[in-house]
Amino acid sequence: MAARDPAAFADVLSRERSAEAAIYRGDPGPFKELWSHGDDISLFGAFGPCKKGWHQVGKTVDWVASRYREGVVTAEYEVVHEGADLAYTVGYETGEVVLDGAPVTRQRLRVTQIYRREDGQWRLVHRHGDFAPADQSPP
Repeated sequence: MAARDPAAFADVLSRERSAEAAIYRGDPGPFKELWSHGDDISLFGAFGPCKKGWHQVGKTVDWVASRYREGVVTAEYEVVHEGADLAYTVGYETGEVVLDGAPVTRQRLRVTQIYRREDGQWRLVHRHGDFAPADQSPP
């Protein structure tokens, strides 16, 4: 079992926030750096079916970033859990975005991300994001 470093996962979350900001400005590079490059990774994104393996996931991240310009998005974590070798976050990405050249619109995604410790570093191995529905729960 790998030694647990409490600051390490906090660091990856900080890098993840910066990487998300870059995606919404059209730059996929920082977000791609967070990912494992294994065949067992997956992306269940808001724009389509599940993509598996680094080849498909990397291409999809490039395509998603190409759709955005000048966006400003904030990650809001509802749950952050760090285990010895697996961690996850559950939350929202909310902000103002320019998607496919359309006027600025407000976007809110529900996002779950799973991380795995690889060679002492946290790597993203799964992301599920979808457009958040209206809250229909009772008050």
